[in-house]
Amino acid sequence: MGDDGLGLHVLARLQAEWMFDGDVRLIDGGTWGIALLPDIEDSSRLMFLDAINTRRHAPGTVLVLEREQIPLVTDHNKLSPHQVDLREVLAVSDFRGTLPADTCAIGVVPAVLDISTELSPVVAAGVDECLARVIDRLRQWGHTCTPREAPANA
Repeated sequence: MGDDGLGLHVLARLQAEWMFDGDVRLIDGGTWGIALLPDIEDSSRLMFLDAINTRRHAPGTVLVLEREQIPLVTDHNKLSPHQVDLREVLAVSDFRGTLPADTCAIGVVPAVLDISTELSPVVAAGVDECLARVIDRLRQWGHTCTPREAPANA
């Protein structure tokens, strides 16, 4: 869905360009729904990378939402009543008292949500800043983040 793939782009860059201490796990949970609940509840800290559609910020704006700013309810615009989206999974975890206190979402406001495998230029331009904010937050949380060395022929 175009810019909605931001999280996958940032995740791929993190995997390719950075090394982390053993406590950091990088998971592509894009369509897992309720299957993400054990990973969420087993975490001491939690960070989501995604497009963040606020309608209050211009497309391409990089945002960091803290736990209390992340919507934990759904607007019920679903294709099926059997769909469970991430907000509902977070709401279940919060209700159970297992949503980590250190939870945040880092992302970029999308411009294009059409079928596409590419990011729009305005969102692609925010990927580096988004990545830097992820690394900064991980370091604030006490994790070791080390850049991988670029191959000699790169």
